Amino acid sequence: MSLTQSEPAASSISLFGQRLLPLLYQHRLMSTGHLHRLLTPHARRPVYLLRRLAELRGAGLIDRVDRRTGKLGRCEQLWYITPWGCEIVERSAVVTARPYRISPRAAASQLQEHTLAVVDTGVVFTEWAGRLGDECGRLDWEPELAHRVREGDNRIGDDAFLVPDAVLRYTHTTKEGRRQLLTFFLEIDRATMQVSRLAQKISTYARYATYTPLPGRRRQARSVLREAWRDRYPVFPRLLIVLSGAEPAALARRTKDLRALAALDPRLSQGGVLRAGVTTAELLQTQGPFAPVVTPLLGPPELTNVLLTPFSEA
Repeated sequence: MSLTQSEPAASSISLFGQRLLPLLYQHRLMSTGHLHRLLTPHARRPVYLLRRLAELRGAGLIDRVDRRTGKLGRCEQLWYITPWGCEIVERSAVVTARPYRISPRAAASQLQEHTLAVVDTGVVFTEWAGRLGDECGRLDWEPELAHRVREGDNRIGDDAFLVPDAVLRYTHTTKEGRRQLLTFFLEIDRATMQVSRLAQKISTYARYATYTPLPGRRRQARSVLREAWRDRYPVFPRLLIVLSGAEPAALARRTKDLRALAALDPRLSQGGVLRAGVTTAELLQTQGPFAPVVTPLLGPPELTNVLLTPFSEA
């Protein structure tokens, strides 16, 4: 779809729109609350935010669906970018272009809860980074980046690709003033799938840690074989599994079951590369990522933080 004279050009978009459109483009679906926390956090009420959202919606750049929340069925507005807005973002090259387009039907589907839970986690990291003097911006997590884990151009599906719920980048400053550039694979689990299925996906992370693609025939003689992840990350990302959607006791049982399944998986227990831990959305929100809120997936179950190292080494 090409822009016509009646459609807004990038140069005519307000400063607020230039901040908002890449946000919705990358994160797909966000609530008014999410946008308020990221774009206008110092305002007591989102009056200015709602006015700007209405303007952009009137221009055809964004749209919304309603979500019923709570026992009283209160209505919450969820926002997404339109095809016109996507074209403007892609021409600006602010974020990586993605083929996915969210439709009004998809925005209102059952997928919305999981999409919003991923955004919840990213927003929590961003807010805690601000409190701690760290760095994690509103575009520093990307949903559903595909990572090949098996050879074969014609292979599709779970056997060929690992797709984390999000890849999040975070710069942490230690008490000694050292800066740590951290990358996390995020898996958001709302207690809607069997624990065994989640354990299978965790095993795929371990497979990706050792996956070494074969070089092309023309380069085979001079190419050095190495793991695929080294072309994307300076070190292998930590895996953080964030649980929600059930009572704390149920989530504690889910954590225990995940640890038991991980201990039986030779890819995990003998690989030594994957550092993985489990926490809950509530603990992450209330105590922060550098508090003792993470249970390691392997080894002793003593709580640690998202670094997944003993506090004496953090």
